[in-house]
Amino acid sequence: MSEHAMGASPPDEAAHSLAERLLHLTHVALSAPDLPSGIVPTLDALISDTAAVGSAYFHLEDQDLTFRVRAAAGELPSTPAMQAIATHGLPQHTPLLLAIQESGAPLFFADTASSPVTAGFPELNVVSLAAAPVRSSTGRLLGAFLMHTFVRHEWQAAERDLFRSIGATLAVLAGRLTAEQQARDAREAALRALGLALETRDQETQGHTDRVTARAEQLAVRLGWSVERHQALRWGAYLHDVGKIAIPDRILLKPGLLDDVERREMQRHVLEGARFAQALGFLPPQALNVIRDHHERWDGAGYPHGTQGEAISEEGRLFAVCDVFDALTSVRPYKAAWSVEAALAEVQAQAGRQFDPQVVTAFVTLIREGLEQDPVQVA
Repeated sequence: MSEHAMGASPPDEAAHSLAERLLHLTHVALSAPDLPSGIVPTLDALISDTAAVGSAYFHLEDQDLTFRVRAAAGELPSTPAMQAIATHGLPQHTPLLLAIQESGAPLFFADTASSPVTAGFPELNVVSLAAAPVRSSTGRLLGAFLMHTFVRHEWQAAERDLFRSIGATLAVLAGRLTAEQQARDAREAALRALGLALETRDQETQGHTDRVTARAEQLAVRLGWSVERHQALRWGAYLHDVGKIAIPDRILLKPGLLDDVERREMQRHVLEGARFAQALGFLPPQALNVIRDHHERWDGAGYPHGTQGEAISEEGRLFAVCDVFDALTSVRPYKAAWSVEAALAEVQAQAGRQFDPQVVTAFVTLIREGLEQDPVQVA
């Protein structure tokens, strides 16, 4: 009995159906208001029309040559290793990605345990895998897309055809993503330059912006924040003290304690910074939260609004701990640098008063495990 008689479509009908599906997916992708909503329907098509239970698109970031998850659909591994990949991405030298970069066609694996190319995937509980490069019209590698199963599966001809064909649709979206990433990189460089420019005014705080930004990002990783929140946190960290531009030198650089009038003038830098950041027009709300809330206190005794407890944004609560710790362990015009141990003891003493207790717990663990990139280590 022929395949057609058994219910399978003849070759010309199958080709026509595939072409119509790809045309529809391309239309959805190009008309999508944002990239995830354009990519996800394409990944959904892989799941609905193949044995795959999950699929993801990894975009190659030029900045650090890392493939980062930009969209996913279906069932993904729930292992700690997968959580790390979702946060940090996959390095370019991962065996599978090296193979993808050298390959001009998709790669199919019925059993990831039987090939060195798929090393690491059995630990994710991924048993069968398909992976393909996504390239621009000039051949430039933009990213890679994958689909997987949690049981052994031999990828069939129709599944392979769909997987190959979808690469063109994803290439269009990846090109858009690359352009947007370049714009984001330019903005980030400009924001960091603004933060560093402030440091040239005050020699005592040089290095503070990069140190506190790096530590805040490490703490966000520990708390499981998304990639998008990381970027917003980073942008807010760069500009957290930008309002000090409006503070006179006689106050900002005073080599002693401020009096009440001077302290109120110094506190004005938060509102000035928030006003400046808002005027930029492109900062996400989470970045503005850092600038607005990093001097609020858990007990409500902070400034500028006296916000209390969980009413303070998570970004503000996280950054406040990092900012104060760096200030304590740095030389300032009015004090010597504290030791790391003394600063940690002070941070812990302020849990439930100045700081969110849960953030303090995560922060102290981070420092004690030596995860921060600051050269100062706990003795």
